[in-house]
Amino acid sequence: MQRKIIHTEKAPKAIGPYSQAICTDTMIYTAGQTGLDPATMELVAGGVEEQTRQVLINLKNVLEAAGSDFEHVVKTTVFLKDMNDFQKMNAIYAEFFGDTPPARSTIAVAGLPKGGLVEIEVVALIA
Repeated sequence: MQRKIIHTEKAPKAIGPYSQAICTDTMIYTAGQTGLDPATMELVAGGVEEQTRQVLINLKNVLEAAGSDFEHVVKTTVFLKDMNDFQKMNAIYAEFFGDTPPARSTIAVAGLPKGGLVEIEVVALIA
């Protein structure tokens, strides 16, 4: 089985010793993405909705660099700073995953990098 590191300039650079994603022969495992704008490496302005949208745009770009897309995502994990933001995050999330969403876990956390409000990681099939 091969292991390939994925990197794209269309998503934030890693802010630690990790890769944006790793591909095997059939699967893609992404690192968690926060609402960082890849151009500025700062969180997008606004609240959890704006950050969730940026997170999903970042993930879309990482998946495309790896040869996949949201239709091939089989599992996501969502980390929320405040579970009271669940409905707002969920509404944006639904825009990206439509009628056939992947399996998902949502976890409340004490903190996220750079003070983010939401972080999402995905596992996907190679398209």
